[in-house]
Amino acid sequence: MPTTPRPRPGHGRLPAGVALAGAVLVGVLTTIQAQMNGALSAGIGDGAIASVISFGSGFLILLVLSLLTRNGRAGLVRLASGIRGRHVPFWMLVGGFAGAFTVGTQTLTVATIGVATFTVGVVAGQTISGIVLDRVGYGPGGVVGITVARLTGGGLAVVAVVIALLGEGATSAPWWMFALPFLAGAGIAWQQATNGRLRHAVDSPLTATLVNFAGGTFALLVAAAIRVAFAGPPTRFPTEAWMYLGGATGVVYIFLSAALVRHTGVLQLGLGSVLGLLATSVVIDAVWPAPAGAPLVIALIAVAVALVGVTIAVVPRWRRR
Repeated sequence: MPTTPRPRPGHGRLPAGVALAGAVLVGVLTTIQAQMNGALSAGIGDGAIASVISFGSGFLILLVLSLLTRNGRAGLVRLASGIRGRHVPFWMLVGGFAGAFTVGTQTLTVATIGVATFTVGVVAGQTISGIVLDRVGYGPGGVVGITVARLTGGGLAVVAVVIALLGEGATSAPWWMFALPFLAGAGIAWQQATNGRLRHAVDSPLTATLVNFAGGTFALLVAAAIRVAFAGPPTRFPTEAWMYLGGATGVVYIFLSAALVRHTGVLQLGLGSVLGLLATSVVIDAVWPAPAGAPLVIALIAVAVALVGVTIAVVPRWRRR
């Protein structure tokens, strides 16, 4: 697969501190969305339907924005032209499948294992996948070499995952509830890189995000249709409005990811979001503790270890710039 040439330093790039702050915000919003989707799933009693509501609402928001704004319509024209001319290959259009898997994982696991435990599993998957994707040049920034600092920072993120899984609560949930977040994290890193390349191809973060939500909504509708065919439709829906905002929250953080990844690289976008992910998840679990979640003290230690990892991975690159 051909790689995209790496932009020249200082040419149209955000300052490193601003880009990292954006990555942290992505993590904060991702964690908030996980809590929303987990609560919606528990309220409905059906993770498949909750996933469709979350992702489908985000798709509708993006579709309206794309049709009403000049940049959105122009992006759709460039997307159609790119598909016809084969400048936008099929693999750029399926990033939403990873988003669908992430939302589905949230609805299946968060209510049981807690946001913090879910988050650290995602962190491990993002870190390992980010190293690989940057090394092969899959992201829009081209090939990013593996350095001792990047490996050390990624290793500490994995250590933070191990720490967060300590405690008696982790043994009370089935093993697949801990495996799914790891796979979701790997998918998020791939999704961020794919959406970043699509954004570069169509010159529109809005269009790239719309394509992401379109693919994810389709995948989740198929899964929900199969679920309803065998188990029947849900009989209750919660009345708390905040539970239905997961789709809108996802629109914001996926849009940010597509816009930021060319400035940060896949791994540093993932590592930057680790701080936001873990810090926010600790706060949420302190307020709404889950039956199989990590104890608060252990979760705080995991956050500290992850922060050290982010610092080691990112600061040397700031100095070079």
